[in-house]
Amino acid sequence: MAVLIDGKAISSQIKDELKAYVAEKGLSDKLCLAVVLVGSDPASQVYVNNKKKACEYVGIGSKSFELPETTGEEELLSLIDRLNGDDSITGILVQLPLPLQIREDVVIRRIAPEKDVDGFHPMNVGRLSIGEKGFVSCTPAGVIELLKRSRIPVEGKECVVIGRSNIVGKPMAMLLLRENGTVTVAHSRTKDLREVCKRADIVVVAIGKPKFINREYIKEGATVIDVGIHRMENGKLCGDVDFADVESVAGAITPVPGGVGPMTIAMLMSNCVYS
Repeated sequence: MAVLIDGKAISSQIKDELKAYVAEKGLSDKLCLAVVLVGSDPASQVYVNNKKKACEYVGIGSKSFELPETTGEEELLSLIDRLNGDDSITGILVQLPLPLQIREDVVIRRIAPEKDVDGFHPMNVGRLSIGEKGFVSCTPAGVIELLKRSRIPVEGKECVVIGRSNIVGKPMAMLLLRENGTVTVAHSRTKDLREVCKRADIVVVAIGKPKFINREYIKEGATVIDVGIHRMENGKLCGDVDFADVESVAGAITPVPGGVGPMTIAMLMSNCVYS
């Protein structure tokens, strides 16, 4: 039976460390996250509220900007420009996805790289790719922390990342490389995906398909990190991994919920505090 990697407990540990650091350094009045939400998507509203609560817990400020669904791109860009120029704002987060009339790539590029606590700006992605210091996308950074704090070594291990998105897959591969893993990025066009996965010591699944990965994809004793999250017809949450099927062959595994999800917010707080 696999060891359960408890993201909820590890994220709480990280937030406690950040809270102590903020108090020790007297940063509570010096740090403030601006959270921008366009529209009324229920899931996005939940995520935004969780981020505001996390700021409050860690002891840093937050300001919320909630705009209607009909907001135009120029109006949003104008708000970002104001936040970029506001010295009291040290981090800016625009909640994704955005309404169809607003281009996400344009918005991401408009945020000042030094305030891009999501780590999505091309400048921060570039810094990651060449090994320079910069903000790192929160979900992949959270996966690395899960591995480190669970004492699962990456160095010399065969790592397979399933998914090649700019937000998870690509930065995940670069972070695993930085930890000296041997990395394969698999995706929808990968031939013999099952065989590619089966050779991995560490599998990070971000494919966006509920319960897609079963035990036939996993080597005995491998570590399985499930980034996916989906709501089933019965209202329960599941990931990209068939947890019940894979748990019996994996050496360690993250649950959904309670695995990678809480780590994303913990690493956002880390980016805000160490900005």
